[in-house]
Amino acid sequence: MASSCMSLRVSVLVLLLLGTANAQLSTNFYSSSCPKLLPTVKSAVQSAVSKEARMGASLLRLFFHDCFVNGCDGSLLLDDTSSFTGEKNAIPNRNSARGFEVIDTIKSAVEQVCPGVVSCADILAITARDSVTILGGPTWNVKLGRRDAKTASLSAANTGIPAPTSSLAQLISRFSALGLSNKDLVALSGAHTIGQARCTNFRARIYNETNIDSSFAKTRQSSCPSTSGSGDNNLAPLDLQTPTAFDNNYFKNLLQNKGLLHSDQQLFNGGSADSTVRGYSSNPRSFASDFAAAMIRMGDISPLTGSNGEIRKNCRKIN
Repeated sequence: MASSCMSLRVSVLVLLLLGTANAQLSTNFYSSSCPKLLPTVKSAVQSAVSKEARMGASLLRLFFHDCFVNGCDGSLLLDDTSSFTGEKNAIPNRNSARGFEVIDTIKSAVEQVCPGVVSCADILAITARDSVTILGGPTWNVKLGRRDAKTASLSAANTGIPAPTSSLAQLISRFSALGLSNKDLVALSGAHTIGQARCTNFRARIYNETNIDSSFAKTRQSSCPSTSGSGDNNLAPLDLQTPTAFDNNYFKNLLQNKGLLHSDQQLFNGGSADSTVRGYSSNPRSFASDFAAAMIRMGDISPLTGSNGEIRKNCRKIN
């Protein structure tokens, strides 16, 4: 009898611990400790995006690149120092990740209304949602309660963020390793309905690949010379039609072989993702709801909570 009571207590304890683990992030985490958080962030994002529409895509991308490297922990925001190497100079981020000054501005505004309360990791999550919504995309309730990493990993950033040269199999494998489904992969790739890419990331596609619309390739070649090192940083919109509107044109482009990156067109190239791409191209509402759900799932990747990590005063450096 005693042993059965003991095992019952252990079972209850395990269930309680599991429940705690799953309930660490919540949409009302700061409702009493920082009630002005959401309007404060939204106002700053609105200001940044109205100055430069591309900034919305850049801020959304920061959240992706943070979450895909050891979880959504704000590690991407840490600057290098003489004794510390962060993630900003990893291949996927160097000369590419941008918007750090906007995050600094948002953090300063949040510190004014509730000092020492809100993590940089959570600011990234809210900023990503607001950027999408401001550019005409869906909204969702952001789960909060993340804490900030005290370290970062250049090597994990170099290997963890899918490259623009990725095959469909490589994309599926990476997303799956993070607990994201094939549907999540296609929906989240729809973030490329906004923003721009550098010539160095699509040069090989527009000159060498055959599953590309010829007139589209010629258009892109006009501002992206074939010689490596020439015009590497010249930009082109990821979505030809509406590069600053969050819509489903990205998927319509893929149907016409007008994906800018190799990894984009891989989603519609005779593989397992084709039907999802077709569905999103004809049903913008379905894409919007699946994107929002996938963003919530991505935000759940390995957050630091409880007594782990810290609440950074300055997003660029540990306290």
